[in-house]
Amino acid sequence: MAKGNHKRGRGKPQTHSLLEHYQPIDGVVDEMVDASGNPRPAWKHFVEALEELGAEKLGQRFARADQYLRDAGVYYRVYDKAGANEREWPLAHVPVLIEESEWAAISAGLVQRAELFEETIADIYGPNRLVEKGILPAGLIAASPEYLRPVVGTKPAGGHFLHFCAFELGRGPDGQWWVLGDRTQAPSGAGFALENRVATTRALSDIYGEMHVHRLAGFFRRFRDALIGMAKETDGRVAILTPGPLNETYYEHAYIARYLGIMLLEGEDLTVSGGRLMVRTVSGLMPISVLWRRLDAAFADPLELRPDSQIGTPGLVEAIRQGAVATVNALGSGLMETRALLAFLPKISRALRGEELLLPSVATWWCGQATERAHVLAN
Repeated sequence: MAKGNHKRGRGKPQTHSLLEHYQPIDGVVDEMVDASGNPRPAWKHFVEALEELGAEKLGQRFARADQYLRDAGVYYRVYDKAGANEREWPLAHVPVLIEESEWAAISAGLVQRAELFEETIADIYGPNRLVEKGILPAGLIAASPEYLRPVVGTKPAGGHFLHFCAFELGRGPDGQWWVLGDRTQAPSGAGFALENRVATTRALSDIYGEMHVHRLAGFFRRFRDALIGMAKETDGRVAILTPGPLNETYYEHAYIARYLGIMLLEGEDLTVSGGRLMVRTVSGLMPISVLWRRLDAAFADPLELRPDSQIGTPGLVEAIRQGAVATVNALGSGLMETRALLAFLPKISRALRGEELLLPSVATWWCGQATERAHVLAN
């Protein structure tokens, strides 16, 4: 979370008993304390506030947060050899604090990356100049299971391929932030992040208020408004398309649908009639203009994609071609999750935007190239 300025009328202790037995890991940049073992500027006030509460009150507050998640029924479904199990959502009571200035730099890097991904995928499913100029290997794209040929040449009704992205970040030993992974298919986590914030705010509301922690509600409000703004027809509806209750993150699908006030639908709730996507209701068929897709694209339409899919809607791809429905994210956008693409992102960024990446990716080599393959085999 980003943190602003704060004031607190208390004496500043010279020692912190909460950190008395805290041992940072050698060779790893510790987020909370510096090399001398003292709290970093972003953490100093927070540690002092926890110290003032004392262990007993702190335990009571953390228990309050845990109880909220249990009462709310927050869970994550896990599949293993024993079958499906619903596990309580684990809560880290102490959040990661990031100074506002540092968050501004991270944000700028992620915005640049999202815009680069949008331009890249628009080219891959459009004029394909990156392949034509040799910047991207044709074999890398064509061999990817996320490259969906039925939607090649299709322009998204919403004007963009990507509307909702997620990124995995990590800090290197030198303090530099790196992008470890990208999520463009059907990113999960936003609903869980919101529930985490609600739970920890119940426990630490006074401390959060003093630290001017950035709120999350504004993000969800703006995203909901963006979804509604994409609807072409005045009678068009916005809905979340879920694989169903057996999906690992179904709780989040249902939670976000309730929070944003939009419909939660499964593939069998939908049909394509007259080239338009419709939802079956007790009052008859009603049009859907915007579909926030939370199932993998390959399962979306058994007619043109995976024929064995039992959770898709026949004819959805054709409705998308006709511009009758906007999907978030567009079918085929999962291609940008291909790990091998990381090896070419710096070159793509220079070619499309004339920029160097503000946030570097982890070192990646595509073994479809002789030199890179030899390097990987030698190391």
